[in-house]
Amino acid sequence: MSSLLRQASRHVTNQVSLKALNAFITPPSVEGAFADELREEKVSPGDEGLSQSPIKGKVIAVKDNISTAEQATSCASALLDCYSSPFPATVVQRLKDAGAVVTGSTNMDEFGMGSDSMNSYFGPVKNAISHDLSAGGSSGGSAVAVATGQCHAALGTDTGGSVRLPAAYNGIIGFKPSYGMISRWGVVAYANSLDTVGILAKNTIEVGRVFAMARGYDSHDPTSLSEATRLMIEQKLGDHNSRKEARQTALHFGVPEEYNVQELQPAVRDAWICTLQRLQEAGHSVKPISLPATKIALSAYYVLAPAEASSNLAKYDGARYGRKTNNSRNTGDVLYSTTRGQGFGEEVRRRVLLGAFSLSAGAIDNYFKQAQKVRRLIQLDFNRAFLFQHPLMDSIDEGVSEADKVDFIISPTAQSTPPQLSELQHMDHVSSYSADVLTVPASLAGLPAISVPVSMVEEQASTGTESTPIGMQITGQYGTDSAVLSAAGMLESLFTKPR
Repeated sequence: MSSLLRQASRHVTNQVSLKALNAFITPPSVEGAFADELREEKVSPGDEGLSQSPIKGKVIAVKDNISTAEQATSCASALLDCYSSPFPATVVQRLKDAGAVVTGSTNMDEFGMGSDSMNSYFGPVKNAISHDLSAGGSSGGSAVAVATGQCHAALGTDTGGSVRLPAAYNGIIGFKPSYGMISRWGVVAYANSLDTVGILAKNTIEVGRVFAMARGYDSHDPTSLSEATRLMIEQKLGDHNSRKEARQTALHFGVPEEYNVQELQPAVRDAWICTLQRLQEAGHSVKPISLPATKIALSAYYVLAPAEASSNLAKYDGARYGRKTNNSRNTGDVLYSTTRGQGFGEEVRRRVLLGAFSLSAGAIDNYFKQAQKVRRLIQLDFNRAFLFQHPLMDSIDEGVSEADKVDFIISPTAQSTPPQLSELQHMDHVSSYSADVLTVPASLAGLPAISVPVSMVEEQASTGTESTPIGMQITGQYGTDSAVLSAAGMLESLFTKPR
């Protein structure tokens, strides 16, 4: 009996500690990964097919801007507090159909606007490794839930790095698929042309299993890739892989010189160099490449994303959507402005105003249209760099020899280790936007990208200190999602197997 009491005491203490991280808005109804050894896998009559599902019985948490129908979907905003969707998102339904236990809504930056999960109506999320550090954003709750073992995997959304950044800060895997691979139906929109449902887990195998069940065409989502397009991409990729296997088996990794920014912390740069050395030791080639438009990618992103957000969030006015504010003068603009002013947080109001300005008649030519042109330049930069040509873009005379092209691009996920929460409270808003500088280019181009944690084992042993999470980002050409996952698994093994 005393043993059982001790176990119960440890469990209660652990639950209190986990609650302090504030990873969940609605806690999961099951105990996630902690209850694995207590849960028996049983196949009910009629569910025989689920016995082969790789995610059957796995607990998967969901970011609070992805509809589940069973629980509230508030987007961490006071304006949508207690809102429940009448239907689940397609990605949620797919996972349920595959036998997953989808439960718990994770905390986030309000409407996905932020890089540190500090802009939530329900309070900030704290890092899984150290409560004093940023959890990253906007999918910080999903990352912390995975890192602390409260679920096997979690869904997040990635608009400019919102899955990859928190994954890097919490030492787990964060995967953003190619745009259109996973349906956005039922996902509350921030920026339609950028939003992508992503997956977080502790290893690439688990990410791949969830991705296999989540991907697929959805007729409800106009941005979802059709079956014919998916088949065409697979055929082109198959032909490319056949030619590649006939020539060589080593992978070619590109290192963009523009990603070696001045703000890159020494620890991050050292981890990048260490990663490149290990890739070379494993027989893969590393070569420098140039992505010139990267220098203006962040500026373009913070024109395009707020512009789309200002349009998407216009419906939250207290009349059509959103909780109406208590105001005696509930007519016209007074109702709308008061409801939105009180319901939206400071960061959301800032981005809505920025987006409204860039779409205004006097600014659209100088801002929004120019940002769209920059986005096209970024796509062309990536297309010149990759051996596999973009399957949905017309081929062009690029003037780049095949010997100078690469299979993947590798870079740090973030330019720094997780910042202190105390520092963030005094940081100006423009500086905080720079956290996405290395993740935004892949989002603007719609490419698959994944953050893999790397640990400086030798440095950790020599200093006797606990290592700070550092993530390396692998980016692939559009449609090469499976190849990106394979490359991430290979990189993961280089830092986990004994040396």
